[in-house]
This record gives sequence, C-alpha cells and structure tokens, in this order.
Amino acid sequence: MNGLNSEAFVLFGQHILWSDMIGNILGLAALALGWRRSLWTWPVQFLSGLILFGAFFGHLTGSAGKQAVVMTVALYGWWRWNRDKGRSEHGQITPRFATWRERAAMLGAVAVCTVAVALLFKAYPTLSWDPWPDAYIFVGTVVAMYAQARGMVEFWIAWLLVDMVGVPLTFANGYAFSGFVYVIYGALVLWGMRDWWLRSRGGPRPAPELPGAHASEGASR
Repeated sequence: MNGLNSEAFVLFGQHILWSDMIGNILGLAALALGWRRSLWTWPVQFLSGLILFGAFFGHLTGSAGKQAVVMTVALYGWWRWNRDKGRSEHGQITPRFATWRERAAMLGAVAVCTVAVALLFKAYPTLSWDPWPDAYIFVGTVVAMYAQARGMVEFWIAWLLVDMVGVPLTFANGYAFSGFVYVIYGALVLWGMRDWWLRSRGGPRPAPELPGAHASEGASR
C-alpha cells in the first residue's frame, strides 16, 4: 500500500497519489455499473473502498471510515442483489421509490447518528480533525449504500448530499484527484437518477380485466 500512496503526477499544482487516482477511477466504474444495475458494481466498489481506505487512513478518519463502510455494505449489496434479481422479469433488480416510512427512518438515522459519531470524534480528537463533516460523510455513506442495496431511487440523492460535503473536504486535504472525479460523479449521479426514476415507473402492470370477466368467472364455478 505504501507504493500506492506515492505520487503519480502533478496536476494544476496538486500532487496526485496513485491510490487516490486508482481508487476513484474504480469508484466511477462502480457507479456506472450501478446505473446499469449490474452485480459487478459491488465487487468493484469493494476494491475501490479497499484502495481508498489505505489512502485516507491516518489522515481523514471520516473518509477512511466511509471506505470501511463501502466495503461492508458492498458485501451486503452483492448478497441482496443476487437474491432480488431472481424476482425480476429481466434478471436485474427493479428500482423503486422508498416509502415515506423508509424515508423518515433514513433521515432520522442520518440526524441522530451524525450527532453521535461527531460527539465521539470530539471526545477523541485524534480520530478526526474536523468531527462534524467527517461524521456526516461516514453516516451519509452508510445510508446511501443501504438505499442502493435495497434498490431505492433515493440512493442517488443521498450520494449527492454526501458529496456536497466530501468534495470540498478532499480538495482541502490535498486529494485533488478525488475532487476532480467527483465532478464526473455528479453528472453520472444525475443521469443514473433519471434512469432509475423512469425504470421505477415502467415496471410490469397487471393486465386489464375484460368486461364481464367476473360474471363469467362466477358462472364457471
């Protein structure tokens, strides 16, 4: 991992690390595969998380913790999508909107857990130099990937909200390639959200009943 944390090149005065570059390219690939609802999104996300964990560990605790979550939820997502694809007509998961109860639960989890994790970081200053953004990134990633594993369209929105904090933080800490890649992430997220949104409304619908169907059914009994 030390070799991966060496400098690859300098771009616009920013020192680009191999781990930062490779991890984020894999992250882009995973996002594109998620857009296509391919099972390969999960092993690629796992590998991306492993590389970026090594890049961030010891510097950005929240971002490193985020990658640990990515790896854990990637395993859950692989299992969940493997299970759910058998229930779909085309062998892929069917995107859906979260229920209002699920949305409330996710928003509540973000609020409560962000405060709890931030207070933990403040109690142990060596864990994070900026507790609140780190805590938000950590918790937001858990919720976003959970929603993705459940096939919820809202996971795209959750990623956008996480990146709104994550992008400035990575630039401020010298991980320039992460910041540049997040610009591409933003475009992919918007396109992917549109695609999942449309697919969630284009699922199979029950065939319309023919006039007199109930009467004929009753007569045949």
